[in-house]
Amino acid sequence: MVTVTGIVALILVIVGIATSAFVGQSLMLNLDAKLRDAGNQAAQALLTPGATAATAYETLNNARRAQPGFLLVVQSTSGIDGAYVTSGGTVQALTDDQVTQLLRSANTSTLITTDVHGIGSYRVGSDTFAGRYAIVAGLPLTEVSSQIAQIAPTVALVTLGGLIVLGIAIAVVIRLGLRPLRAVADTATRVASLPLSEGAVSIAERVPKSEADDRTEIGRVGAALNTLLDHIDESLDARQRNEERMRSFVADASHELRTPLASIRGYSELSLRDPSLSENTETSLERIQAQSLRMTRLVEDLLLLARLDEGQELVYGTVDLTRLAIESFGDARTAGADHRWSLDVGDASVQIAGDEARLHQVAANLLANARTHTPAGTEITVSVVREGGEAVLRVHDNGPGVDPEIADELFERFSRADRSRARKTGGTGLGLSIARAIVAAHHGSITVDSVPGDTTFAVRLPLVASSAPEVGV
Repeated sequence: MVTVTGIVALILVIVGIATSAFVGQSLMLNLDAKLRDAGNQAAQALLTPGATAATAYETLNNARRAQPGFLLVVQSTSGIDGAYVTSGGTVQALTDDQVTQLLRSANTSTLITTDVHGIGSYRVGSDTFAGRYAIVAGLPLTEVSSQIAQIAPTVALVTLGGLIVLGIAIAVVIRLGLRPLRAVADTATRVASLPLSEGAVSIAERVPKSEADDRTEIGRVGAALNTLLDHIDESLDARQRNEERMRSFVADASHELRTPLASIRGYSELSLRDPSLSENTETSLERIQAQSLRMTRLVEDLLLLARLDEGQELVYGTVDLTRLAIESFGDARTAGADHRWSLDVGDASVQIAGDEARLHQVAANLLANARTHTPAGTEITVSVVREGGEAVLRVHDNGPGVDPEIADELFERFSRADRSRARKTGGTGLGLSIARAIVAAHHGSITVDSVPGDTTFAVRLPLVASSAPEVGV
């Protein structure tokens, strides 16, 4: 709108200037014609027998029809004389200085504009008659200047009025024309703010049908966006159904696998009690028992994740996060004697509402990760503080840090920070995803900030969990 208005404004200004110039030129040509006519009349009077320079007075006196301000200078062998008609219609003699100025400035070939001292701007011209007279005639520019002064504001007002009307018209047309596009943009903005990455999501936002008319270019954009949103909504529904089926399958499979795994472990333990076993058989049974325990942990983790996804598996109560951190710290320090450990929890007890067993699992997992994925001698620090309305549990270490390539997927299932250690340590890649699921079920968040030599996992939990149910299973 600004561009169009600016271009049109420039055109109107150019037209206004050109119009003023054309009108001024026309007025000047008209004045020149009047001047030549008046000069011819004066010349005819001078051509009469016995005419002298003084005839200029008589000529002006007889030419009452002359325009006020008309001046005439006559130079002959008998002398130089000049006069002009005042605004009241009387004839008044020109001074010697004015006569001299006019004679010097007048040109026999062209009409010129000059300022005559004492009486204003004049259009003057000169000519010679009968070889005896040289005359200078002039008309004032007052009327031309007055008319131009009246025309210029009129042109300016018309131009300004045209610009205002044009601006309003352009604004109305553009707003009406872009209204469907604004509806498309508003719809896209609302959809962009929806959390679409996980969970049950339904996109109800659509461009209104009145703004999605496929007979116009912008309307076709709105219709295409609606079609796209329909497809995305169907895809999200299909994804959610697949996730629910997958969770159900994992939960059912994990539940069903617990029984045969318990049997394998039980029979292996029973067989190991037989004193007649050979060394090879005993070793094989021990491996069977160890692997069954590892698989049991994996099945239990998968079952826990499935139940957390369904909003189950939590039993709420009052949890002293400070005491929980101290207990987890003691267990981890015993298991990692080759690391340096420090605790910073202060004297105050930090109380939250939650499932103590599951929160203990979160703390133990973070400490186990810090111990497992850092070299011996690394310093690990556990702290609990209040920040605003949140309780914050931090586990910090000065180890090598998290690989930037897997930092974004660190909390995803089966993600491992150190793939080379996965088999050695028996990790499944579910620990941090379980920790995130437990924290999310407590309406909190877990984050990691890591650079080489400075890695911190932070768990934030609300101090007052009023939205949490008192009992959950």
